[in-house]
Amino acid sequence: MGTEAIDLALTAFVALLVIFDPPGTAALFVAITPRDTTAERRQQAIRATLVAFGVLVGFAVGGGWLMAQLGISQPALRIAGGMLLFLLAADMVMVRESGLRATTAREREEAEETENDISVFPLAIPLIAGPGAMTTMVVMQARAGWDPWLGLALFLALAAALLLTLVALLFAGSLARLLGQIGANVISRVLGVVLAALAAQMVLDGIAGSGLLR
Repeated sequence: MGTEAIDLALTAFVALLVIFDPPGTAALFVAITPRDTTAERRQQAIRATLVAFGVLVGFAVGGGWLMAQLGISQPALRIAGGMLLFLLAADMVMVRESGLRATTAREREEAEETENDISVFPLAIPLIAGPGAMTTMVVMQARAGWDPWLGLALFLALAAALLLTLVALLFAGSLARLLGQIGANVISRVLGVVLAALAAQMVLDGIAGSGLLR
């Protein structure tokens, strides 16, 4: 695996891990499963992670094809993706709920009231595989192109980020007690700053690729 593949993997891993926000997702997971046992939460966490992986892989493969059919260029996709991620980053820094990744208040209430499995909705979608993660996968897949090593690097990065998220979900109760709301907010703000920088770089790469700076 060459330098370009490693660079893509690291970029994708950091971006996805920041978007997944394992501590924040774990806290929300505890909040919407107040009556579930440890075994039930474990099953839902594993199922949600697998569903999110399938959704994001499918979106990376199919999303790129859809963009091509619509005549959307890679530079345009990078600029749009960077702008979308910047909005998510701003919400993370301000520690406010975002429709890009969080559920609405009504959706959380429904999840708390229902006896149904919440692993697919809202845990897998949109808490893990939300618009921000989907956009990142499409942009990174466009960067990888049809190179098999770059594609492998991207999906390994996705698997690694999801694995860390799964660990956070499996220990969600302990993590929530350890960090508390203040600790979770601090981590969210730090990750938001990192994501803002990644979003800005994505926009700059898109502008450079468009030839507007020539």
